[in-house]
Order: sequence, then C-alpha cells, then structure tokens
Amino acid sequence: MRDRLLRALRGEPVDTTPIWLMRQAGRHLPGYRALRAQHGILEIARTPALAAEVTLEPVRRYDVDAGVVFADITLPFGGLGVDFRIDPGVGPVVPSPVRSPADVERLRPFDPERDVGYVGEAIRRFRELCPDRPILGFAGAPFTLAAYLIEGAPSKEFLETRRLLQTDPATFDRLLAVLGDVTIAYLRMQARAGAHALQLFDSWAGALSVRQFERHVAPVVRSVFDALGDTHLPTIYFSTSSAHLVPSLGSLGSTALGVDHRLPLSRVRREVGDRVALQGNLDPAALLADPATVAREAREVLAEIPDRRSHVFNLGHGVLPQTEPGRIEALVELVHREGEARA
Repeated sequence: MRDRLLRALRGEPVDTTPIWLMRQAGRHLPGYRALRAQHGILEIARTPALAAEVTLEPVRRYDVDAGVVFADITLPFGGLGVDFRIDPGVGPVVPSPVRSPADVERLRPFDPERDVGYVGEAIRRFRELCPDRPILGFAGAPFTLAAYLIEGAPSKEFLETRRLLQTDPATFDRLLAVLGDVTIAYLRMQARAGAHALQLFDSWAGALSVRQFERHVAPVVRSVFDALGDTHLPTIYFSTSSAHLVPSLGSLGSTALGVDHRLPLSRVRREVGDRVALQGNLDPAALLADPATVAREAREVLAEIPDRRSHVFNLGHGVLPQTEPGRIEALVELVHREGEARA
C-alpha cells in the first residue's frame, strides 16, 4: 500500500509530499453528479456500494494519496433520535433544536454499529476495491455537532449556541459530553472497519473566544483523542477561522492539525513546534484560476514547509463545486513532482 500520507502524519520520512483534498469526492466530479441526479446525499451515504464508489472516483482520477469515506458529519444524529435533513443550498436542518436540559436527556443512546454501520461497510468495500491506498475516516467534532443541534440550521453568528453557553453552561457542557461519547464510538467503529487515519472536523470552533474554547470545548476534544490512542491510528484535527486558537489547538492530542487557507503554515509551525504534523492549506478558490496561478499558489504552500517534514498537502477547506477536474489533476502532479524534488 502507498503509505506516504500515513508516514507524513507520523513525522516519518516520505518519498514525496502526500496530497488528498477535503471534499475530493463531491460536486465537481461527473460521476458524483450523475449519482446525485438519482439519489439524495443521505441516501448515497447510507448505501455502502454507492458511498464506496463515490469515495473511489477521485482516487482513480487524480492519483491522490488517500480516499476519504463519503459521509456527512450529521449522520450520527439519526442514532440519537434527532430528526434532520440536508437541504440543497442550505445544509443540515434540525426542525426541533436541542436547547434545554430536557432536550439533551431525550437524546437516545448511540450505537455506531446499529446507527451508522453503513459507514463502516463503505470503508470495508473501499479497502477491498482499492487495497493500495489508505482511507480516512472522519467525524464532526462535539462543538460543531452541538452548534448544528442548537441552531437548527447553518449559521454565521451561532447566536443560539453562544446564548446557551452563556445562560446555561451546565446544559451546554452536558450536550458536549454526550456528543464526545458519540464521536468516540463513531470513530472507533470506523477504525475497526479498517480506516487508516481519522479526521475530526470542527468547522465552527472559530466562533468561540479562546477562554470559551479552553473552558468548554478543548477538554472534550482531548478526551476524544485520548480515547482513540489505543487504535494507534494517526489523527487530524481541522478547524476554520481559528487563528486565535492555534496555541490551544497544538495541545489537543491529535497527530496533525489541518490548517485553513487564512493562516500561513510556517506561522502555525512556529507556534506549535514540530510536535504535530500540519495539513493544508491551498485556498480552494485558487483552483478556479488559470493553471499558472494554481501552480504559483501551490508552490507557495509547499515553500511554507521548506524541510518537507510532517506535511500533508490539502486545501484550506473543501473542493468547490465549480472546480474543473483538470485543475486538480495538475495540482496533484505538481505536488508529487515538486515534493519529490525537495527530498
């Protein structure tokens, strides 16, 4: 198996810089678009044969160094007894938000095999069909999941979430503790199914102050990574708009930090040292530009880690649906070629 991504995450020598892209299996690819014309996103995620095929498409097309299982971070909600849907152009919608102690207590006990076992089956199918590449599993981080449950829909200000934190911190903390246990169980199930590495998406952590993050969120995230220690798998923590949190992020216990495009990798390396690998962080919008611009921007990201150590090339967020596949093909080729030249 080509293991350069796993080696980079662990800080081991690699033959070239590894690359995978968040949302590499998604709306910009013709195979996925064809499936979406016939099936909803949740139907695809809950059907292992379809999810495995979507996971495979970018690996076959781009020669990326890993697949990432096709799923959605909200999938565990169903196991908690939470009614939810994903609306086109909107995102996850929870008609009855979780905002009180009674709401938290009504959440059903979560069983990953019963409730999201199809994700594990998709991982197993990928491994059978593509034994030469690792596959990443993932989950939403407790705070980001809580934000969706509390808000009831995507938000820019997260007012209801911040209100609950301020007015009823005990309920807020209880909800995060429940979701921490859910996240641990979900990721451990993916590890048992054969995932080679695990990523935690904390998309909305940047909405919090440093004090709020350290007091309410960081302890739960640390507990998740602590609980995953006996899997011996590399782990990645990814958050956005979180430059103010970087000193805290480096001590959460993950093997690597995913860095969004707003922050230079060299600055993060200076702030957290070399105790964690770094992943990122090309601006996804760069892939909408001409080939020369893509190449220039990619080289600038590579130059942020001149020693090429402990670096996995990725975007600062997910692939945009308007992206031409040819831009990604050229990007992967450039990263592999120039990463090798830096060896």
